[in-house]
Amino acid sequence: MTSTDLHHPDTLRAFRTVRNCVLVYLGLSALTMVAAYALRSHTDLITPAVWVRGTLVLLGAAVTLLLTVRAARGSRGAFRRLRIVSGVMLAAIAVIIAVPGVFPVWMKIEQGCCGLALLGVALVINGRQLRTLFDRP
Repeated sequence: MTSTDLHHPDTLRAFRTVRNCVLVYLGLSALTMVAAYALRSHTDLITPAVWVRGTLVLLGAAVTLLLTVRAARGSRGAFRRLRIVSGVMLAAIAVIIAVPGVFPVWMKIEQGCCGLALLGVALVINGRQLRTLFDRP
């Protein structure tokens, strides 16, 4: 892969979109943990499942940002992992929203918003521009 490929305006635009979607995902995840801490005395709203899921999502969002940065610099491995992680996290979010009773409604709404941000990542990262860039010669 030549540096010209990575600096093509369409490639830069695609990675900028992915980065922005991941930053939204990370920001929502961080705000969720701040809200959980602020409302920790409300055990009907902040359950142990919220702490576990919220922490895992925040860590996952940080890893996703790291993969995005590495993929934008040309790492095929990071690109492949980013494709996998975005798909797996979307599936996990769908399960969280669908399973009744485990998570409070507010967290399901937050997870839905995170899912929309990840959907943007998945659509762009699996699009022709970036897939073509990282195809093996």
